[in-house]
Amino acid sequence: MAQVNLNVTELKGFINHIIKNNRFLQDENKNSVSVEVVGESGIGKTSTIVELAQENNLKFVKLNLAQIEELGDLVGFPVRQFQMYKEKTVPAKKIDDLSMVTAAQRAAGASLANMSTTTTKKVGMWVDELAVQEYLKNGYKMTGKNRMSYCAPEWIADAKAGGILLLDDWNRADTRFIQAVMELIDRQSYISWTLPKDWHIILTANPDNGDYMVNSVDSAQKTRYVTANLKFDVNVWAQWAEAAGIDTRCINFLLLHPELVTQETNARSITTFFNAISSFDNFEDNLSLIQMIGEGSVGDSFASMFTTFINNKLDKLVTPKDLLSHENESYILGELRGCIGKDDTYRADIAATLATRLGNYAVVYSKDNTITQKITDRLKSLCTLDYFTNDLKYLVVRTIFNGNKKKFNKLMMIPEIIKMTMK
Repeated sequence: MAQVNLNVTELKGFINHIIKNNRFLQDENKNSVSVEVVGESGIGKTSTIVELAQENNLKFVKLNLAQIEELGDLVGFPVRQFQMYKEKTVPAKKIDDLSMVTAAQRAAGASLANMSTTTTKKVGMWVDELAVQEYLKNGYKMTGKNRMSYCAPEWIADAKAGGILLLDDWNRADTRFIQAVMELIDRQSYISWTLPKDWHIILTANPDNGDYMVNSVDSAQKTRYVTANLKFDVNVWAQWAEAAGIDTRCINFLLLHPELVTQETNARSITTFFNAISSFDNFEDNLSLIQMIGEGSVGDSFASMFTTFINNKLDKLVTPKDLLSHENESYILGELRGCIGKDDTYRADIAATLATRLGNYAVVYSKDNTITQKITDRLKSLCTLDYFTNDLKYLVVRTIFNGNKKKFNKLMMIPEIIKMTMK
């Protein structure tokens, strides 16, 4: 099956292009392109689409097709319509071409051009069966013709331009829904109603690999949309976790042990575990309770690794907040040295974790805070002295510049930093 493997950041860029391209296609009166996002459960498919809708100021509608029983909730319900008309008197067109009239009329001269008359015109429309009597009372008449149509479903009935329709778990739905989805994807419409302009259809699905109860989609159906396979990326997760305020100790743990993320122990269950223990000021005093919570959310292996992490005092690593803004620079640099060691005792894994955290935290901090000269000087020290290896220094600088170049413009003007980015 044709598909591209993407992390969350890449997926957002991918779908943002599709949205922009769809607007171009719609302006050209062409059909929009839909996207299917395939991924393991709990990896962040739905939450990523929600964020995309918010970032693009688009209305968001989510339909979980695996939980909907009535097809009408997706495509609307059938309704009988009758053709009706009403005779209205409307102004006739002025006669402004004297060459087209008779000789007698031509003799009347140019004043004929200003003549206007009225005419009777039949104005017709299709009326739902339940409204026919009301239209009859208002002077409308029946033509004798009728048809079966579909009223727009509730989720789209009053929608304005600009939105994302997320059809969640679409390959878990039965074949009736899958066929209806194909119709929507093909034409952006269903029999008698149409999606408003600037609406985009996104499907989410679990992989058809035998681990999930899904319906297989044939190759002809797969050609109607583009597919992106969402993969877990611990660094992208760490960026999200920093912005979401996930416990700093827990972010460190997962950066040190990304191999623990599996199909069963996914990002969602891990985040649930982290949130369930985040109120503990001191993990060491609550080891047994943390183990129990872990076993009930992420399983024994993950929970045991986490308690080992605590026993090894790794939950007490210096925080990125202190690295960036602690009042005493000498003290905090000493704390950093104590965490990562030096020469034969150098811990490359801890250094990589703290460098990643520092870059991510600096970007999050810059969104709502002023980057003072003191913070700029601190970053200069961290990125030029020998605490981190050159590749980690570059990682910090690149993360900061990609995240908020405008706020960190003073840092970009430092010769040592410029030299680093030019390598």
